[in-house]
Amino acid sequence: MTPKPVSIAEKFAMFDAPWSPKRVGRVDDHDVRLVRLQGEFHWHHHADADEMFLVVGGTLRMHFRERFEDIGPGAFIIVPKGVEHKPEALGGECQVVLFEKSEVVNTGDGAANERTVADPEYI
Repeated sequence: MTPKPVSIAEKFAMFDAPWSPKRVGRVDDHDVRLVRLQGEFHWHHHADADEMFLVVGGTLRMHFRERFEDIGPGAFIIVPKGVEHKPEALGGECQVVLFEKSEVVNTGDGAANERTVADPEYI
């Protein structure tokens, strides 16, 4: 298969639903996912996987139990495995590219809830 470029903007234009990650690529055993954030998510962790959040639009506030970090467009933050975190979009919507193991469930290792996407759609 011949590699082709992927337009992040075109892929984001294909969906509007917040907190509904979409797969747009794969690197070995990791997914490249896009997600629109609005408001706050819930506290969670991933026992066996790091997550990388690359902000491409808006501002992401990543809450940790002892502090928070604000991440703007063009910047990223890596949440190490096992670290509790709570993403929040500040001032409206935030667009994020996620890099994480393909088996990672967006809501973490706890019980599933209304925002759980166990098998993200590939767009």
